[in-house]
Amino acid sequence: MSLDIKARPVLRPSSSDLWFLAYLPLAISDGIATPLIPLLALQHFGASAFVVTIIIAASAMSQVPFTILWGNLSDRVAHRKFFLVGSFLATGVSIILISLAHNLITYFWLNVVEGLASAASAPIGTMLLLETRHKRWWPQDIGLFGLISGLGTTVGLGLGFVWLFGIGRSAPAVEVMTGLLLLSGALALLSAGVAWAWIEEPTNRIERRTVAELLHLNRGMVERVRNLRSRLAGVLELTRAPAERLPSREYVFLAALGVMSVGFDIFYGPFPVFLWQNAHFTDAGVFIVYLGAAAASTALFFHSGKAVETGSPKNVFLGALGVRTVLMLLFLAAPVYAILGLGSPALLAFLTTLNGLLGVTWAFISTASTLFLVRLVARSARGRALGLYNAIAGAGGLIGTLLGGWLYASFGVHFAYTIGAATVALGAVLLLPIPYHVFELPHPSRHRRRLLRAARAVGPPPRPAEPATPPSPR
Repeated sequence: MSLDIKARPVLRPSSSDLWFLAYLPLAISDGIATPLIPLLALQHFGASAFVVTIIIAASAMSQVPFTILWGNLSDRVAHRKFFLVGSFLATGVSIILISLAHNLITYFWLNVVEGLASAASAPIGTMLLLETRHKRWWPQDIGLFGLISGLGTTVGLGLGFVWLFGIGRSAPAVEVMTGLLLLSGALALLSAGVAWAWIEEPTNRIERRTVAELLHLNRGMVERVRNLRSRLAGVLELTRAPAERLPSREYVFLAALGVMSVGFDIFYGPFPVFLWQNAHFTDAGVFIVYLGAAAASTALFFHSGKAVETGSPKNVFLGALGVRTVLMLLFLAAPVYAILGLGSPALLAFLTTLNGLLGVTWAFISTASTLFLVRLVARSARGRALGLYNAIAGAGGLIGTLLGGWLYASFGVHFAYTIGAATVALGAVLLLPIPYHVFELPHPSRHRRRLLRAARAVGPPPRPAEPATPPSPR
């Protein structure tokens, strides 16, 4: 009997791996809630642009200590399943309560509570995957989780559009949005039910520190502020990790990353407010614009990986940053708004296309930047380097979100978005001094040809010289 070495070995007896799908309703819920929470704050409570960005940032920031706390507790208690089910359940209840809030203060604090409740899902879900799958299949399975996240978010945005444009078109806007947010909470509760039914406790335990690289690489598929929870988790973890000396060029890279992260979220922090107030889009129109970026980013992730593998991460990174800077400025093209008309279907198509192209650039930026970093440092330092990557990107995003809201509220969208584009361009300029050859990824056959040419140029090795006769002692 022959052994198929390509067959996936089973680490433990398992009835099914369908528990992966517990994250699908949660991702759909997140796709609905991401644009809906700021829109509801704007229309139901009359919140300003700056207050909206504070609500978003506070929700993300509240998740930082609890992401570490839940992960550490799950390492000490032999019931990861209960933590994950509890996180899904508490997230669903929190979203339902958010939809029923009657004043802005309550709305704010319930968003903070939702951040605390959802903090366990990222680290514990990843550890469950690693502990119930063979090590050989970790990268593919983590990629599958990313795909589920991207597809779920896209479906959630599409569902939100259908709900707002079709089902509730003739009803009052606030009531329709409240019902949609209740649906978002119900989907999170559905994830809790699926997790309870299909997750089995792992028989083997893995310490999270031993798989730091994989944990930090498990980022969301779509660029949005609510993903700060997974990035900022590295901040507290880094304070407990032993210091390791990193190459000086990595600090240049991390400085550039922090600057461009601020620029990204100066743009995206007040983005839903811009679409509703300045572009005069309906709630359904806002969902359509978000949907363009989500679908494009999800579809291009695989192709962006192939582009980075066959080219240079530095070139891909810089090219994507340059295109993104231009696209951000195109949102300020005043003649387009005058010609197409505020709130018109033509303007909606134009801005959806622009945001979809921003999603394409994000797919290339997120892929190239990761490979950019891991080729800078030795294998032994990659876990800490990726932790720094996530911490700095998250801190930059948090600063950019608050700064973008303040600039938008104080000086208007033109000033805010110009500053955002200039900040991204500055981050790209900081990358230029890093030597290109560090990131060159030659094709194997090309690499072999260069070695052969170098060997022919040098010629055969010289014959060893005869050993010299030692001088006789005097």
